[in-house]
Amino acid sequence: MAVNRRRLTVGAAATAVVLGVIAVGIGTANAGTRAPWWGGKPHRTTTTAAATAAASATPSASTASATPSVTPGVTPTSATPGASTTSTAATPATTTAATTASATATGAWTAPPANAGVDYQIGGAYTLPSGVTVVSRDREAKPASGAYDICYVNAFQAQPGEESWWKKNHADLLLTDGDGELVVDEDWDELMLDVSTAAKRTALTAIVGAWIDGCADDGFDAVEFDNLDSYTRSGGLLTQAEAVAYATALNARAHAAGLAAGQKNLAELTGASATGAGFDFAVAEECADWDECDAYTASYGNRVIVIEYSESGFTKACKAYGDKLSIVLRDVDVSTPGSDSYVYEAC
Repeated sequence: MAVNRRRLTVGAAATAVVLGVIAVGIGTANAGTRAPWWGGKPHRTTTTAAATAAASATPSASTASATPSVTPGVTPTSATPGASTTSTAATPATTTAATTASATATGAWTAPPANAGVDYQIGGAYTLPSGVTVVSRDREAKPASGAYDICYVNAFQAQPGEESWWKKNHADLLLTDGDGELVVDEDWDELMLDVSTAAKRTALTAIVGAWIDGCADDGFDAVEFDNLDSYTRSGGLLTQAEAVAYATALNARAHAAGLAAGQKNLAELTGASATGAGFDFAVAEECADWDECDAYTASYGNRVIVIEYSESGFTKACKAYGDKLSIVLRDVDVSTPGSDSYVYEAC
């Protein structure tokens, strides 16, 4: 399943305070909360009925224990990894730089090309529009042949339809408040995962790691972990440092599988704090609309994928970054061609 996302951001003054800092949180979780620009709840979409059924059934029962496992769960449908998983990677930098080799003991990866034709298909896969060479798709979907493929993973919250699986198999990894009640992200109506301790982060990394391995097996080139910013909606129960520690473990797992790792939103996390966590590029929603694109380019140079959902934001992005960044205009449903809401436009 896939959903369109919006992220919370704090004001410019708070941004200045947290740049380069991962040891502390950002203060109150509701600071600078922004309502969705279209004035309502996000519209949720699924890839296919089969994908919906699969999402509620995975990860497999072999990951039912919260005890970390070296080989957790049955991963999603496997395929021979693409040749791209054996290439080199762009080293995170604060300025645009030539791609240089990056590797772990078990894998090597390549960051997405800069200023490429891009599409955001997390609401359903379809034939790539002309000129598109980079695409993000849900982990339940197959990568696009001949493109640089990014695997979308909801790593910080329970994906809709999977709540019962989490409650049955990993109730202790769901965030609860002081009264023992499950904490729901009211913006997206999703249960939050508890990343507050090292033990829980290790257990979660084992579970999500199976999904990461599945992305690699299917032939994806990279992964983006959604809801990195969910700690800002946790009512102070989670901190930025805890979220980044968890992301760092996920990024290491991605690199070991031969996948580049993308920072999804959270413009407040920049510079050494971002690249030190192991992120190789950014996927930024509405960064032009909110004047945040420079925060991402400060960390990743031109390795920033921009998704805008308004004509004004798209025009602004193309004017300022059209010859530098990968930019696309999509509808808020991230729907497929044939849908009344479908929008796709490139600079």
